[in-house]
Amino acid sequence: MVSAAVLRKGAAAAVVSLCLLAVPAHAAAAPGQETPSPDREATAPDRGTTATDRGATATDREAAALPAPDTSGLLRLLSTARSQGAPGAMARIDDDGSLYRATVGMADRSTGRVLSTADRFRIGSVTKVMSATVLLQLADEGRLKLDAPVVEYLPGLLPDQRITVRHVLSHRSGLYDYTNDMFARTVDGFEAVRTKTFTLRRLVGLSLKHPRTTEPGGAYRYSNTNFVVAGMLIRKLTGRSLATEYRERIIEPLGLRDTFYVHPGTTIPGRHTRGYLTPDEAGAPPVDATEQTVSWAQSAGAVISSTRDLNTFLTALLSGRLTSAGSLAEMRRWVPAGTGQAYGLGLRRRDLSCGVSVYGHTGAVQGYYTYAFASSDGRRSLTALANTSNNAEVMNTMLRTLDAAFCGKRAAQRRAAAPAVRYEDVAPAIARD
Repeated sequence: MVSAAVLRKGAAAAVVSLCLLAVPAHAAAAPGQETPSPDREATAPDRGTTATDRGATATDREAAALPAPDTSGLLRLLSTARSQGAPGAMARIDDDGSLYRATVGMADRSTGRVLSTADRFRIGSVTKVMSATVLLQLADEGRLKLDAPVVEYLPGLLPDQRITVRHVLSHRSGLYDYTNDMFARTVDGFEAVRTKTFTLRRLVGLSLKHPRTTEPGGAYRYSNTNFVVAGMLIRKLTGRSLATEYRERIIEPLGLRDTFYVHPGTTIPGRHTRGYLTPDEAGAPPVDATEQTVSWAQSAGAVISSTRDLNTFLTALLSGRLTSAGSLAEMRRWVPAGTGQAYGLGLRRRDLSCGVSVYGHTGAVQGYYTYAFASSDGRRSLTALANTSNNAEVMNTMLRTLDAAFCGKRAAQRRAAAPAVRYEDVAPAIARD
């Protein structure tokens, strides 16, 4: 089953709902907080550097000059992902009042139910953007300092007092990623934790059994441990659960109807697509990974959402509706994070084949690959999903949906030069390609 729909501005007013609610509690910077310009290159060594200078003027011009999405190319990519082993794939583009939706394949292999962009799914590490947003709101409220040591808020948690909140949110703490051990064997590792419940402190403890990978403030080294620590900070500073903070600070103010944090529950509420984990062994049948606690990830990757809600969230974040201008600028202080990529505070930048940069995050959790990115001003956003994981071909095909959505047909001429990449969201040190 293949479907696609385009709804233009005006004609789709009843369908395209981008009426984001302002969040007044975070309209101003905290006392004494610097308010640098968006995408300003960091200068202090502790705040990282980036090889390219992407100032506010450049990104504003870039957003205004975006070509029309290549919707036919996008649909072809989803079909390719299906031919490479994904039961289904889908994408939604919200473009300043216009809407494009496309789906191919199945949401459920056992029943043959067709995939829909209305289906909910596990978003994996896109959760990290939400966790970072909550912490930056707390910084706006004067309850958190980005350059303060983590142990100032969580005494005794970490052995190195030099590790700051900023280091954690930018993956420069040097904390080892415990998922390397947990998922060294994909299916066996998953089944061992599918129904388990961990405390956040226990997950940090698994990390601390290993030496640190860098000095605090050193090079970018992706680690889920960092955003487990972020979750502990949220809970300590607010005295409330992660579910409550996500709901009251993000979900309810933006009217997100499909976004949930159900941990330690194992089911996805309402209509959803099932997720299928590809075994390491060639030819082995996929494993239905839909029901799981995702307790191994929590604040690093356990949120459930939809294509509509993720686009709404990124549009709100990048247009300044969720934090102060200063905190948004802090999110966009970049450090190099691989070819064509940089990382801020819980936010990833990808530099596309046409010279456009987009902002958001990838998400890998057993059974689901997600790309959720938006233009610098948030006016155009894409969420693309394949309901499989541990499949390098599908992952690289889904990466190309960013070019189709933001570069349009200009991407086709340069696409062949784009290097293959692999996900680092789960077990980043384990090479399976």
